[in-house]
Amino acid sequence: MISKKIVEVLNSQIKLEANASMQYLSMASWAEINGFNGVANFFYGQSEEERMHMIKLIKFVNERGEKAIIPGLDKATSEFDSLQNLFSTFLKSEENVTNNVNKIVFQCLEEKDYTVHNFMQWYVSEQAEEEALARTILDKFKIIGNDKGGLYLFDRDIENINVSEE
Repeated sequence: MISKKIVEVLNSQIKLEANASMQYLSMASWAEINGFNGVANFFYGQSEEERMHMIKLIKFVNERGEKAIIPGLDKATSEFDSLQNLFSTFLKSEENVTNNVNKIVFQCLEEKDYTVHNFMQWYVSEQAEEEALARTILDKFKIIGNDKGGLYLFDRDIENINVSEE
């Protein structure tokens, strides 16, 4: 049985994952409308990945005999002034998710719930990868700047980034 506090933080993570999925869907739509099909495909993939993270959490909570709460969603940001702004939003979102994952892990250690702690280690690793990816992409914008040829190549090349789910 999971404590009420841990169920609460797991449900908050479910909401964060759901909101991230919708935010990335909005970002994909913005990119597609603005002619950045590679970036759009990247964010469509990210959206689906976050949805799968949410489902993994829902199943875990339910399988442990608790009740996962399917959240209402916050309104996603839908306007961006540049690709760099889009990817800065991506990094901030991932940092927010990481902070909540860390709260869950801390709560598990406080309450000596090693089953949930063990489950959350996958999310710890996943978040390290997501933040590293976002930072790497933002580093590319430091090189590209506002060069249209560079942005074109970036859009083409980002399709080769593998967004996969275990």
